[in-house]
Amino acid sequence: MKAINYKPIGVIHSPFKESTGIPRQAVGASDVKGQIEIFDEFYEGLKDLDGFSYIIIIFHIHLVEKPSLKACPPWDGKEHGVFATRSPYRPNPIGMSTVRLESIEQNILHTSGVDMADGTPVLDIKPYIPDLNLTDDIKIGWLTDKVEEMNKSKSGDR
Repeated sequence: MKAINYKPIGVIHSPFKESTGIPRQAVGASDVKGQIEIFDEFYEGLKDLDGFSYIIIIFHIHLVEKPSLKACPPWDGKEHGVFATRSPYRPNPIGMSTVRLESIEQNILHTSGVDMADGTPVLDIKPYIPDLNLTDDIKIGWLTDKVEEMNKSKSGDR
């Protein structure tokens, strides 16, 4: 199969200038403010986005250097397949976070809940619509009883 190439639509501006200290999940960064700068050629795509309180950001985790098929989350201490984790060290370092959309000024989206490094390329934005996400009969596998620790964890905690 041929490689797939994406062109970023924007870039994240956040207080996290390096890979350590970043909250591992957006829910653990609810008070962290950031901006998403949308490049001029994609500005038109922001029409009507201001009516949503939350948006899903799909991004390239650009600071990942060594992808792996196994991950050992710090709140568990056991090795798991990377696809059963939220580790950034993936074969395709694509991240996804749901953040609060505070406001939009021209091509700048002001957000909170930022768990991304400064300079992170944005691949796509989608509105978060709770009624379109399945919520019945959810199992979270090996993460049962570990979610609270995940919410407090920051990159570099080992």
